[in-house]
Amino acid sequence: MLSTVAERMYWAARYLERTENTARLVGVYDNLLLDLPRGIHISWYNLVALNGLTENFAEHYADRDEHSVVSFLLADDRNPVSMLSSLRLLRENVRTTRDVLSPQAWEFVNELHLLAIGNFGAAGDLRGQRHRLLDDIIKGCVQISGLLNDAISHDAGWQFIQLGRHLERADMITRILDAGAVLLLQPAAEQGVNLAQIVWGHVLRSLDAYQGYRRTVRAKVSGVDVTRFLLEDEYFPRTMRFCHDRLADAIDRLPNRKAARECLALVSNAPFPFEAEDCLGEPLREHLNELQIRLAGLHQCFFESWFSFA
Repeated sequence: MLSTVAERMYWAARYLERTENTARLVGVYDNLLLDLPRGIHISWYNLVALNGLTENFAEHYADRDEHSVVSFLLADDRNPVSMLSSLRLLRENVRTTRDVLSPQAWEFVNELHLLAIGNFGAAGDLRGQRHRLLDDIIKGCVQISGLLNDAISHDAGWQFIQLGRHLERADMITRILDAGAVLLLQPAAEQGVNLAQIVWGHVLRSLDAYQGYRRTVRAKVSGVDVTRFLLEDEYFPRTMRFCHDRLADAIDRLPNRKAARECLALVSNAPFPFEAEDCLGEPLREHLNELQIRLAGLHQCFFESWFSFA
């Protein structure tokens, strides 16, 4: 397989996962703010910060209100990781690899792209319809993921899709957990345990993990249990452990894998010491930041091992 084709398949998977994750994040944050007790105010700007986009946002927006943040995250071309930017890049990568992907994949990606630009392209913040439209985006992403899983050969190309999907997913897991930690570090956290349950419950829902958590943990929602589940559970598809195992499996099926295996070991060799709720503040945030740095290093390793031969 040509390295350029492999790289495009890898990035197509990342952009597809990023599109879905951005839609999930905005939708669940919307629901979280509706569920908060009276008197507790949490800024939409937290979503900009947890994605590391503060400088980009400040260049183009004077206000940090809901409209500005949602428009920036969903529809702004000046944001390279906005939902529409990710969809456009997904479309381009699929277009240039149509000879190795299912023909339906190109059709479904085009349909999803048209749905998004038709509804979010003008303003990016259709508040009254936002929940339904984001749900449609998520369903479209799941449909394309299922097609990529079931309608192409599980050869080297498919392994690169797995690398892109699960690296992007692992990164988003760290950011969503970080969002929960940030919310509970604010003064509103002094309101008591009920707020913690609301926040961690929405952290689970943002990853479609609430039912999986309840079936596995069989206990009420708590920060320690939620964090442990999302970092260490080996069976649920949206956990760090599951993503790590799928990355390891894909790497082992590709040539020239030694360096990638060593980089992946750096990610897995960073366990978090679960002790009590108070470890879920700055200690957890520092741990998640370290994981994000190591995941970025893993991406660079993929690039050097398979996509660049200069």
